[in-house]
Amino acid sequence: MVTTTIPGAPAGESADVPRRTTSRIGPSDHAFRLVARAGGAAVLVIMLLVGGFLLYRGWAALQVAGWSFFTTQAWDPDSNNFGVAALLVGTVAIAIVAVSFAVPLATGTALYISEYAPRRFQRTLVSLVDLMAAVPSVVYGLFGFYLLSGKVIYLSKWLSTWLGWIPIFRVVEGGQPVDPRDPLATMSVYSSSTFIAGMVVAMMVTPIMSSVMREVFSQAPVGEREGAYGLGATKWGMIRTVVLPFGRGGMIGGTMLGLGRALGETIAVYMIITPLFEINWHILQNGGISVSALIAQRYSESSDFGLSALMAAGLALFLMTLVINFIASAIIARSRSGAESEA
Repeated sequence: MVTTTIPGAPAGESADVPRRTTSRIGPSDHAFRLVARAGGAAVLVIMLLVGGFLLYRGWAALQVAGWSFFTTQAWDPDSNNFGVAALLVGTVAIAIVAVSFAVPLATGTALYISEYAPRRFQRTLVSLVDLMAAVPSVVYGLFGFYLLSGKVIYLSKWLSTWLGWIPIFRVVEGGQPVDPRDPLATMSVYSSSTFIAGMVVAMMVTPIMSSVMREVFSQAPVGEREGAYGLGATKWGMIRTVVLPFGRGGMIGGTMLGLGRALGETIAVYMIITPLFEINWHILQNGGISVSALIAQRYSESSDFGLSALMAAGLALFLMTLVINFIASAIIARSRSGAESEA
């Protein structure tokens, strides 16, 4: 048997053993690594500072309320009767309504721009969507209050008429279900509801979600697109088997990014919804509240202890948002864009 040795290698070492390689990192790589680490560390430090500040300012209220802070529905800090149960439920309800409207709209918009729109119009459409994301929230609030609210109550009544057998679409007044077919029933029971606030928030988060989805859809591999067409797929067949599986992670990421903004939206919700400090599962019914809207409403008129209670509510919203983002990160990690397709 003939054995080939590498010059300078120890005797008896086979030629197929890889050599040890070393690489020298240049000054530019060192600088980039330092800046990247500093940026990541700064984000973590800022998050810890925000959480620590809220905990410090809200500690007095948390000590007084105890664990009942998370189960009490009322909000009267000066009487030591306050909690975030209704606030958290209202915040989540508004966000879920917003995402339910925004996801189909954002997905359709992103697919149209990236797959169907003529190339000469794509840049214009992208600019319009990005411009919608830059519109201040107070403008959406004014639009929702003066124009949308008066129109949506008819949609709310229609949903209550045909879907009232589902608890969330049932409207209750004075503990009794409201008959939407009663011609003498007032329409005010459908105004200033979680449903209307969620629709306005949906208009605000749709451009953000659409931008993320569009960027991911446009990066679907050309080879897999052509392969799908070569196998006889239609345009929609190619989108269904190549583009959508490839962009799954981006769709989830864009949805969670929009959900994060929906959870923290303040002015639009404050301008539309009627404050109601009790858990209200009936989204078509008048009344509701969110943590951010409560802070905007009560901040200027609260006592020192009331401010501490508001800070504690902000801490609860901060922790809830972190938990949702961690869950979203785990989901995205398991469905990374481009990991697989069905073509």
